[in-house]
Amino acid sequence: MIERLTSTKIPAAVGSYSSASKVGNLIFTSGQLPINAETGKIDQPTSIEWQVEQSLKNIKAILEDNGSSMEAIIKTTVYLADIADFNSFNGVYQTFFQNGFPARTAFEVGNLPMGALVEIEAIAEVLS
Repeated sequence: MIERLTSTKIPAAVGSYSSASKVGNLIFTSGQLPINAETGKIDQPTSIEWQVEQSLKNIKAILEDNGSSMEAIIKTTVYLADIADFNSFNGVYQTFFQNGFPARTAFEVGNLPMGALVEIEAIAEVLS
């Protein structure tokens, strides 16, 4: 059985999709753009560091509101508008994980919605 998930702490979806889905003991998040839930915008359109942090905060909110956590992430997929931002991305990304890093795929894409520099999705285990 598939359960559709969301969080009141993240922005509304920019398309026809759920913020996340739960199947069994796993949560699959949709790609999270760096949209600030309070403004509905990408507040710092030229800062990769700010955008990575905001995307990960959105993932964290989804997971924590649905019985999981950043530490329960099994794998992430990262879409970068420019692979030259990879090192800057890594600098912020690593601060969100205290007990080792999940498996990850990262690559450059042509364009992201709303002119974003990054979009991140995750698969995590449900803890409760």
